[in-house]
Amino acid sequence: MDDRQRYDRATAALEPPFAILDLAALRANAADLVRRAAGKPIRVASKSVRSRPVLERILAMDGFQGIMAFTLPEALWLVSKGFTDILVAYPTAHRQALARLAADAAAAREIVLTVDSVGHLDLVEDAVAEVPSRQEIRLCIDIDAAFIALNGKFRAGALRSTIREPEQAAELAAAITKRPGLRLCGLMAYEAQIAGVGDDPPGSAAYTRLVRLMQSRSARELIIRRGRIVNAVRQLADLDFVNGGGTGSVERTVREKAVTEVAAGSGFFHPRLFDFYRGVTGRPAALFALPVVRRPAPDIVTVLGGGYPASGAAGPSRLPQPFLPAGLRYAADEGAGEVQTPLLGQAAQDLRIGDRVWFRHAKAGELCERFDTLHLIDGDELVDRAPTYRGEGRTFL
Repeated sequence: MDDRQRYDRATAALEPPFAILDLAALRANAADLVRRAAGKPIRVASKSVRSRPVLERILAMDGFQGIMAFTLPEALWLVSKGFTDILVAYPTAHRQALARLAADAAAAREIVLTVDSVGHLDLVEDAVAEVPSRQEIRLCIDIDAAFIALNGKFRAGALRSTIREPEQAAELAAAITKRPGLRLCGLMAYEAQIAGVGDDPPGSAAYTRLVRLMQSRSARELIIRRGRIVNAVRQLADLDFVNGGGTGSVERTVREKAVTEVAAGSGFFHPRLFDFYRGVTGRPAALFALPVVRRPAPDIVTVLGGGYPASGAAGPSRLPQPFLPAGLRYAADEGAGEVQTPLLGQAAQDLRIGDRVWFRHAKAGELCERFDTLHLIDGDELVDRAPTYRGEGRTFL
C-alpha cells in the first residue's frame, strides 16, 4: 500500500481540508536527528512544531532536551503546562509578559531570554521595575553567525544580532553582570546561511558549487570565532549552555567543542524546503489534504483552498507542494489560491470530484497556523488527534 492509499484509508471518515502527522515518519526523522547530533542534546524549536502534544511526544524520546521558543508569552504558557528548560530565542519587547516572568518563580527558573544589546537590558529592567519581590531573570546573548567576506561586500546569513566579535560579547556580558536581578547563563548563534540554506538546490550546478563553497568557508570561520567568543564570555560568567545550529547544520555544528547543544525543529516534519540538503534524509511527516471540487478540463482539477504560503522572500519556493498524487503543478497565472487552486498535469485525469490531493507545506510549523488539529496516523490507521497551538486558542504571532 503506497502512502496515498494509506493516508486516504486512515482518514476516510474526515472531511477535508485537514492536516495529518505521520508518526512513523516523525519517529524516523527524530532518530536521524539524534544520529546526526552524535551525543549532544537537541533543543526542540517549537516554532517548527506548534503543537503541545507533539512537543511532548518529541521530548519523551531520547536525545532531546529543552525547548527553543519563539515568544515569551508562548514560553510562559508552556511552563504553565508543565514544560521546562525553555530558551526564548528571539528578543522580547512584551512588557506585560516580562512583568509576569519576574513575578513567577517557576517561570523565572525555567525560562531564559535572549538579548543582543544594552537596549534590551534597559527595556527588561524598565518593564519589571514595579514588580514586588521580583525574580532573577536569566539571559542568553545572541551572536551574529553570518559569513562576511570581500571586506564586507559579501554577507550570507540572517540579519539578527549586533554582537559579532569576542570583545563585543564580553562588553555586553560585563554589562549584564553589573545589573542586579539579571544573570547571564547562555550563548546562542544561528548559522542561517548553513542551517537554513540547502546545499543541494535544484537548477544551476554553478550556483550549487557557490553555496557549498560559502558554507564550507563559513563553517571554518565560525568555529574559530564562536570558540573565541565563548572563551571571552566564560571569563565573566558561568554559562549553562552554548546553543548553535539548526536542522540543516546539525552534523557540522556538533563538531565544535564550544557548542554544548544544538537546535532543531524543521527536521521533525521535513517540509519541502528540506528536500534540498545532502545531509538531511528525512521523510515527509506533516501534510494537509484538500478536496477536488471542480474539473475544468481533462488534465485540470480545482481543489478548495491552498493559499498557504510560507514566510521568507516571496517566490515559488514558498508555496506548498502538490505531493500526492505525484505530477500535479500550479497554473502559472494563479498559483495557490485564497479559496480555490487549479492543478494541472496528467495525474489530474484520474482524479474525480471529492478525491483528495495531499500537499506538503514549504516550511514546518507554519502549517499549524492554518489548522486547529493534527490527525495522527500510524501505518494506515488514525490513532489520535493533537491540537495545534491554534486549536488551543493560542496564536502567538
